[in-house]
Amino acid sequence: PVTLNGGFVMPAWYDIRNADASSWNRTDNAAMQDGEGIRASQQMIDAFTEREIARGIAPQNIFLAGFSQGGAIALQCGLRRQTGLGGILALSTYLPLADTLQSEASAAGLRTPLFMAHGRQDPVVPYALGTHSLKLLQDAGCKVDWHEYDMPHSVCMEEIDDISGWLGRRMTHPG
Repeated sequence: PVTLNGGFVMPAWYDIRNADASSWNRTDNAAMQDGEGIRASQQMIDAFTEREIARGIAPQNIFLAGFSQGGAIALQCGLRRQTGLGGILALSTYLPLADTLQSEASAAGLRTPLFMAHGRQDPVVPYALGTHSLKLLQDAGCKVDWHEYDMPHSVCMEEIDDISGWLGRRMTHPG
């Protein structure tokens, strides 16, 4: 159930307790975030990633990508992995549990290529929250390939083209 949705079930990676997006990654407001739900989703994605590696997929060929809450989970997982991946794509999102990044992020996670994109007219995850997350990530040592577009909480063709180019430069091909 999602608190913001009157407690009714809706697709979500974790509970959204507060409509005030400005509180979602403030380091002094971790209680407003569903840390338990975020970490449960992290465990699920980590287990899936490890299964793929065990099946023979090279870590550098695994990319975590997500939009909105999915992007937050991609950041949560990718930055904390002990072994790096091919990259993280975080679209129209923010950095969750920002207060734990310095203590939990791994050196490999912080070196993982990171593509972030945000709409300047996003009414759901405000642009200012995206740029604040960008600054937090840069301060932690991440090299972020940042893109912004004139769009709301959505994806545009220019963004898709940028993602395609970014992925194309990072995909490894056997042989």
